[in-house]
Amino acid sequence: MPRYAQLVMGPAGSGKSTYCATMVQHCEALNRSVQVVNLDPAAEHFSYPVMADIRELIEVDDVMEDDSLRFGPNGGLVFCMEYFANNFDWLENCLGHVEDDYILFDCPGQIELYTHLPVMKQLVQQLEQWEFRVCGVFLVDSQFMVESFKFISGILAALSAMISLEIPQVNIMTKMDLLSKKAKKEIERFLDPDMYSLLEDSTSDLKSKKFKKLTKAVCGLIDDYSMVRFLPYDQSDEESMNIVLQHIDFAIQYGEDLEFKEPREHEDESSSSMFDEYFQESQNE
Repeated sequence: MPRYAQLVMGPAGSGKSTYCATMVQHCEALNRSVQVVNLDPAAEHFSYPVMADIRELIEVDDVMEDDSLRFGPNGGLVFCMEYFANNFDWLENCLGHVEDDYILFDCPGQIELYTHLPVMKQLVQQLEQWEFRVCGVFLVDSQFMVESFKFISGILAALSAMISLEIPQVNIMTKMDLLSKKAKKEIERFLDPDMYSLLEDSTSDLKSKKFKKLTKAVCGLIDDYSMVRFLPYDQSDEESMNIVLQHIDFAIQYGEDLEFKEPREHEDESSSSMFDEYFQESQNE
């Protein structure tokens, strides 16, 4: 039987560890066994039990304190991840060979790991050799995404990871429970965005014609190919968490030997109304 994995990615502070903790609790309520592997050598605190912790192999603090290396925080983290890539046998021993595993990999937040460094791509290839079906889960803080320019930046970061890793990817806006009613209403248009509409909002402040042209080209590329959309993740709402889990399960065909129900966006109702009920309930609170 295949094994399943989520690579939980996103900028620092986007809620990766919180996502892992709440998703484990949600799956436990569904009588599903989910394990977590911490791959952040600079992690300090997380509120979930781990089946493997990269800090048992190497830690950023140890690398930074090594006088022969003299790395700062970012250089130290890159060194740790490259060391990890040369020691995948450690991870293999930690994972064992249990069939039907479902594992969340809590990844570091440094964006260079998903742009020009090969470490995460090597990890994906190694997991696939171990018969894992891998889905990327890219998290962005919803509080950061309420302005058009910031939203476009978030899209580009998500696209960078998707292109680099070449695996199915689900993009998520986290911390929806921390938004005000007004902010939730405003952010609704960013979940399945009309990029040309956002373009009108964003280019009005640009003075340079070159930057206006560049922004238009980026927005057109994203809109024409429907390359990126986001799902809301509200850890206080079980239905919101279940919708996210359904999309990820569908991407990796979890439980394909069972009777499987496709995510709501594949049903007859339009995807634009998929979260109407969620936002309506939020407004009525």
